[in-house]
Amino acid sequence: SLLTLGQAISIIMGANIGTTLTAWIMAGEASFNIANFVWPLFILAMLLIYKKKHETAGYFFFGIAFLFLGLGTLRQTGADMNLGENEAVIGFFSSFDPDSIVTTLVFLLIGGVLTMCVQSSAAVMAITMVLCSSGAMPIHQGIALVMGENIGTTVTSNLAALTASTQARRAAFAHMFFNIFGVCWVLCFFHPFVNFICSLAGNNLSVVLATFHTCFNLINTSLLIGFIPQIERFVKWVIKDKKQEKNVSRLQYIDKGLMATPEISVLQAQKEIVHFAERMQRMFGIARVLLDEKDKKEFEGQFERIEKYEEIADNMEIEIANYLDEVSNEHLSDETKAKIRNMLREIGELESIGDSCYKIARLIQHRRESREDFIPQQYTHLHEMMQLAGEALTQMMVVVSGRRDSLTIETSVEIERELNALRDQLKAESIRETADSHEYSYTLGSIYSDIIAECERLGDYVMNVVEARLGKRVLSFQGLQMNLGRKSVTIDGNPVSLTRTEFDLLQLLLSNRGQVLSRQQLMDTIWADVVVTDRTIDVHITRLRKKLGPYANYIVSRQGFGYVFEV
Repeated sequence: SLLTLGQAISIIMGANIGTTLTAWIMAGEASFNIANFVWPLFILAMLLIYKKKHETAGYFFFGIAFLFLGLGTLRQTGADMNLGENEAVIGFFSSFDPDSIVTTLVFLLIGGVLTMCVQSSAAVMAITMVLCSSGAMPIHQGIALVMGENIGTTVTSNLAALTASTQARRAAFAHMFFNIFGVCWVLCFFHPFVNFICSLAGNNLSVVLATFHTCFNLINTSLLIGFIPQIERFVKWVIKDKKQEKNVSRLQYIDKGLMATPEISVLQAQKEIVHFAERMQRMFGIARVLLDEKDKKEFEGQFERIEKYEEIADNMEIEIANYLDEVSNEHLSDETKAKIRNMLREIGELESIGDSCYKIARLIQHRRESREDFIPQQYTHLHEMMQLAGEALTQMMVVVSGRRDSLTIETSVEIERELNALRDQLKAESIRETADSHEYSYTLGSIYSDIIAECERLGDYVMNVVEARLGKRVLSFQGLQMNLGRKSVTIDGNPVSLTRTEFDLLQLLLSNRGQVLSRQQLMDTIWADVVVTDRTIDVHITRLRKKLGPYANYIVSRQGFGYVFEV
């Protein structure tokens, strides 16, 4: 699901060509001993794995070493069997008419079944090379086995994909279609084509088999590469979407179980988070539509969509979090672990965006039920606020979707500041208008103020998503910004000078906002190696408050127990 079907088909074509390298390695073993490369590769792999920085490269070379070991063992075992001198083996193959199409089809079937049984096309290729190079099996029958191996390996992948997603089954079917198509055109010109390959490759039958395998895939790819869109449509026609997969609450990129490589599982989760963010952006768009909707039936329909999206957001957060929890149990690099922590934060904030959208929709519904309407000036202000919130979501999508030229936090910070400033302005105006004017009731004014506040709160959640995705060590609350990397603090863009202790205090309180931290917790965290009294804490809190200006009152004392950054 990380790729579109068309992209997957292109990769399958390239992979089919790439897999011919295995045959060439086995065919070339006559001129070099593949076993000579095994132990140097093992040693190199272990050295790289020992150095954590190049651990991934170490595992790569470990796999290459095992591949060479397996191929060398297969060839050596086959050579030791002396199949060319075994009368029973020679008699079996000579009992078939080499010019008969039935013989070709029989060996094609044997190759397919054998590949399905041993679950390895490379093993079947090695067996075929041993039989042909020993003189036990004619080359025409060997090439038929290779064609059967090409089909057999795709049947295995189709069986494995039966319980997978629709996209996985389509990719497996496209692979099978590709190879069956190739076998069909080769069968039409089988003997002339085999004779041409033999004249091209010479007398070494292992090289003949490798050459056929390469030419088969190159020609097949050349014939079909221009028809990828048509193949995609055909595959979609054969394998249709499951009804349950059309359910909007279903995850699009995360399927049952983890990928073989944890890092690929993380990539899948990242794609799912982008999909999650897109849904939350659409949800806010529906909320904006509700503000101006006058038709009752249409309003109810759109509100039901909002309710459905809110349910989807809750489910997606849980499912993605569970998936990431499974991934975190695997062997991961420190970088991947940090990425998972940020992703968990992202989905939590995205779910909060969904909650804010739902609250905005509910407030608009309350306004409708009250049978009062906003005055034109209020509509104008609400549209301004929603426009800014929409811009924040758009910038969030730019960051979350990973467009590298736009991965800056400054744009999001600027939009967040504008949201905060507009919220403060409109809140102050609303208080004055409610007291001085009788154009609307207190209830309507309260709904208006709550929508404004919820839009600003949504902006906070958006900012948190951006920070998590960029991996920036930034804490923010409205216009208060802490850059943990630079050890700097700004209020509405203006720098604030804090001592190290004051900075650590603010970081601890802001990162645990809404949670009361006891004096003992503050002592243990900020003054771990120093004995201090309650008086010391109070003095530093007082100094910090003086420097925070409009945010001083957010740091609240709780009956002598401790302090909380109250939101």
